[in-house]
Formats: sequence, C-alpha cells, structure tokens
Amino acid sequence: MAANPGQIPHGDYLPDDRFLDREESWLRFNQRVLELAEDTDLPLLERVRFLSIFATNLDEFFMVRVAGLMRRMATGLAVRSASGRQPREVLERTAVVAHELMLRHAACFRGDILPALAKQGIEILRWDELADTERENLSRMFRERIYPVLTPLVVDSAHPFPYISGLSLNLAVVVRDPETEARLFARVKVPEVLPRLLEASPDRFAPLEDVIAAHLTQLFNGMEIVERHAFRVTRNQDLEVDEDITEDLLQALEKELLRRRFGPPVRLEVEESISAEVLDLLTEELGVSEKQVYRVPGPLDLGGLSLIADLDRSELKYPPFVPSKAALPSEGTIFAALRERDVIVHHPYDSFTTSVQRLIEEAADDPRVLAIKQTLYRTSGDSPVVDALIAAADAGKQVVVVVEIKARFDESANIEWARKLEQAGCHVVYGFVGLKTHCKLALVVRQEPDGSLRRYCHIGTGNYHPKTARLYEDLGLLTADPEVAEDVTELFNHLTGYSRKVSYRQLLVAPNTLRSGLVLRIEREIGHHRAGRPAHIRFKCNSLVDEVLIDALYRASQAGVRVDVWVRGICALRPGVPGMSDNIRVRSVLGRFLEHSRVYAFECGGSPELWFGSADLMHRNLDRRVEAMVRVNDVGHRDELIRFLDKGMNDDTASWRLDGDGDWTRYTGAPDNPATDIQTHLMRTRRWRTVDGG
Repeated sequence: MAANPGQIPHGDYLPDDRFLDREESWLRFNQRVLELAEDTDLPLLERVRFLSIFATNLDEFFMVRVAGLMRRMATGLAVRSASGRQPREVLERTAVVAHELMLRHAACFRGDILPALAKQGIEILRWDELADTERENLSRMFRERIYPVLTPLVVDSAHPFPYISGLSLNLAVVVRDPETEARLFARVKVPEVLPRLLEASPDRFAPLEDVIAAHLTQLFNGMEIVERHAFRVTRNQDLEVDEDITEDLLQALEKELLRRRFGPPVRLEVEESISAEVLDLLTEELGVSEKQVYRVPGPLDLGGLSLIADLDRSELKYPPFVPSKAALPSEGTIFAALRERDVIVHHPYDSFTTSVQRLIEEAADDPRVLAIKQTLYRTSGDSPVVDALIAAADAGKQVVVVVEIKARFDESANIEWARKLEQAGCHVVYGFVGLKTHCKLALVVRQEPDGSLRRYCHIGTGNYHPKTARLYEDLGLLTADPEVAEDVTELFNHLTGYSRKVSYRQLLVAPNTLRSGLVLRIEREIGHHRAGRPAHIRFKCNSLVDEVLIDALYRASQAGVRVDVWVRGICALRPGVPGMSDNIRVRSVLGRFLEHSRVYAFECGGSPELWFGSADLMHRNLDRRVEAMVRVNDVGHRDELIRFLDKGMNDDTASWRLDGDGDWTRYTGAPDNPATDIQTHLMRTRRWRTVDGG
C-alpha cells in the first residue's frame, strides 16, 4: 500500500486494501524466528533451537494453512482473502516466500551454525567426512539397531509406488541389476523411532539417512546402487470431523487420527542434488506440481536439530533461571491467601508449581473442598495437575473436567487423558458441537469452617501445562472474588449443561460477547478522546486478524486515539498509514520465552479498564471457540500490567516494528547502547510487583 500523505481522508472511509495478507504475515513471523537463529549475539545452542523451531513451525504451516487453502480451492469454496488476493495469488505468493525462507534457513545452518558448532567441538558430518573408526561404530549400530527395522519397497509391474506418509523422511534409490542391466526404483523409509542424528563419537553426529544410504548394498544384495536421494512429503494433517452427525466424538477423532497421515501432499522437499529422472518420478507418483517442490541443500528435516540443542553444554545456552515463588506466601494455605487478596501470576517469571499447580493440589488434599472444575486444552504427559484431579476424585470430591480433545496435534494425548480421568471417576465433558473450549479456567468449591461455601478461581492465558509454563509467557488471576466466582460457575454450567447464559459480570466470553465487548470499548475510547479525556488502547496478543476489530482500531486512530499493538505472530493490520492508522504502532517481541499472554487495556478517561484471558483476535477465537477474558479490578494490578505493556512498546525495548507495507524491521539499539530485552529485564527484577500487590 502506498502511504502518501492525504491519500486516505480522515473520517470513516477505509480502503479495500487495508488488510495485510494473513498467510504471508505468518511466514514473516517465522522469518523473525529465523532471524533469532542468525543472531550471533545469542548463545549458540539457543540459535540451533530456533533453527529447529523454524523448521517445525513451517511443517505445521504447510500441514494446516497451505493444505486448508488447497482443499478449499479444490472444492470451489475458496474466496478472495481480506487482503484482496485471489486464492491462487495467495498460494503462489506463499510458495515464493516459503522457498526464500527455506533456502535462507539452509544457508544459516550450513554457512553459519555448522562452523560455529565445530569451533565448540560439536560436529554434524556427512558420511564421507567421518573417521574410519566412526564409520565402524555406525556400521555396527546399523547392523544391530537400524537394519532390522528397515523395509525397502521396490516399484515394478508387480509392486505399485508405495504410500509415503506425511513428514516421513525417505530415500529414493535407483538400483541396477548387473545381469539384466534393468534399472529399478525403490523407496526406503527412514525409521521415525530412531534418533534423527546418530552419535558417531562424542559430540560428532551423522544424519540417520546418511548411515542408511552408506549401507544400501545390504538391503539390495547383489544390486548396484546407481543413485540415492533423500526426500520428504508434507501432507494435509488438519482434522475433519463432522460433529453434527457424530454421536461419539471421542471414537470419531480416534479414527480420524488414523486417517490423518493419508491426507493429500502439499509439499515435496528434496535435496538439491536430486536427479531430474528421480524427481520426475516422485512428482508424477505423488501428484505434486513443480511449485510444490522445494529443493534445498541437505540434510532435510532440520527440526531434528532439537537433539543438538538439548546437549548438556550449559555454557552454550541461556543462563539458568529459577522462577520466583514470591507471588503467594509459603506459610498457610493458598485459600487463606486468596481470601485476603487477589493474586496475579506472570509465568515463567512466577512459578507455576507454587501457584496454579498448588491451587489444584491443595484442593485435592483439603477435606473441606467439595468440588473441582477445570478446563484442559493441553497438558503434559506426566501432568501433576491431572494426577491431582484423579486424587481428588479418589477422595470422593466431585471433579468435572472439560477436555478439549480437538486441540490441534494434541488430540491423541488428550484422548488418553480423557479416558484416564473417566476411569478415575471424574466427570469428563467434551464441550460444544462446533466449538473448541479454549478458555483456561479452574474453580474450587470449599466449605469454610463457619459452614459457608466459598469459591476460588483461576483464569489464565495459558494451558495447565507445567513444562510449557517454564517456557511460555502467560498471566493468571487467582481470586476468591464472589462476582468472578459466580461468573466462572455459570460458565462451567454453560460448558457442561444446557445453560443459555451469554452475559457475565466480570468476564467477556466468546463466541457471544467478546468481539462486541472489545469493539464497544474501542468506541468508548473514541468518545473519551473527543470529549478531551485521556484515551489510549493497548493490546497484547498472539495474532490480530479479525477484520471487525482491525476496522474498529482504524476508526480509533482516525479519531486521534493512540493505539499500541504488541503481537507475537500474525498481524493483518497496517500501521502508520497516513489518514488511516497514523496513531497505531505495532511491535513484536520474540526471545527466550514464547510471548503468549493476551491483554487488552483501555485508558477509559483516566480510570483504566484492563482484561486478560485466552482469546486472540482471530475469527476462530471469536466465532468458533469458547474463550474467556477476565476484568482486572485491583488498581495496583492494573497499573503494573499497564507499565508492563508500556515497557514492551517502549522505543528503547528490543523488538520488531511493523510498517504499513507488511515489512518488519528489527530494533536492537546501538552497539554501545543496546536496547532493553524485556524478558531479561523481567528475569532480573524477578517481580514486577510486590507480594502484597502494591
């Protein structure tokens, strides 16, 4: 979009091209991840981890976003995007940007990371680069651990081309029969049950496919190996379950998970050394077009670099960080503390274990607790939260768990936990038809010594996942406030029963009131500004895509209201466009922790109103999920959260800055005056408020 002064008149006029493309914006987010891998100021193994994250992020993008677009195009359901691009234009542009980023990713790995690792005594080597003793070690490993699980599949008149499962790494092998001179094609699947990189000697590794390729003569005895090339297919792996006609959603999902790996291909990755003959065979048999082929320098599947990032080399990683336990007093019960005051916890700076997990565990052990109700969207494989819920059920307490078994890529784990909870006697509910339950809620009902019932709540922005709570930045409110408790009780009744409750006192809940509630507050800010009262909108979220809310922010900017948006990933809003978004700034922070909290603050004429919760500003969150945002009532908490938001948007804070054309520019400060890393700042201060809430 051209940003010429006066091009867009002030007022209610908004141009058709006012939205950035969602898919390209996501790719630009992953580009920011890649820029962290390229940053030589970061610890080396953390850079390796960012390379791995980039690769796995891109896999998911193709499996879900690209696959979904291709599916809609094939069925004739695709329409022009909000950015104005036709579906085919979106797909073509996506392919161009993805190609560029994949080559840049490979160049970073080969030209920068590999030499840097070698200087630290860590090497990833191809077979020809290994020492003779290392090859002997790997040959022994091949005989003992690899050869028995390999299955070469030849293609001829009696054997059709085999099915290639999604994200599996494979070798395309051409062999020649020395007697008949016949050339045959075969596929060898690289076993997923084995490590991606094999240790040939201490801190020296070789790709698994290289070891297999070096021993192909043992698989094709008596045949001549003409050529072999690694390749990898990405398939559509988004679930499709018609809930309207499915009586048992749990069983339907289990069946769909089995089918998931058979989705149509959306990407073919090959090493750039592949021959035209083999590539033509693969594209024809897999049914992929030239634009779906991604040639990159090997090795493929660099998501496996997480194995290197996990090496025990503390000097090459971020320094250790221990979360603060000061959010709640260690003496007495958590219930006594919450009767005195509300507590806001900020993970990972505040300990999840001694706050949120403690609430559930104390509730399970406390004989005065009558009931526990909780939502579970994602949790860990050895979850102490789930263990506490099971213990509570064993103790005779009523335990209700709303399990979202449609949580993308965690469906299998959630099905397992749902069955385990049911077997323990918990009441397990799977939410609504057509809606995902994404809100983060816990409710504890306790009988106090005087015989009265009191309810204790947790409303958060993150999942009840102890492991990711050490890596994800999230907020949570722990409270015994009667109005909040009444709202949470009514929302649980809505989730588990047939309540038609849609409005609440201290909550905004999607899909009924969240979007309209935020738009109403944006419009109020416009009114405050026009009346000469303080007005300022501050949003922090993972993604900003919803056109209704973006247009509301544009109108606020046109009216003169300052708008600050702190977004981690996708942003379809164009900031800084004269006449439309002059007063809007968009920043992004990426770093050691995954910025994950969602906070929405309004200056409200000098009496700020602030909300946080589970919802991003995307169609799926506002229309197809049950999300909950809670109002922050404590003045001290509001002030501290606003200072946190302002720190993230401060011109002296390290961040990426978005312009009206969709380009992100990284700001790190001057060499002699580096910008403030907000995550490091919060780790150093350990607390951004005192224990007593002051």
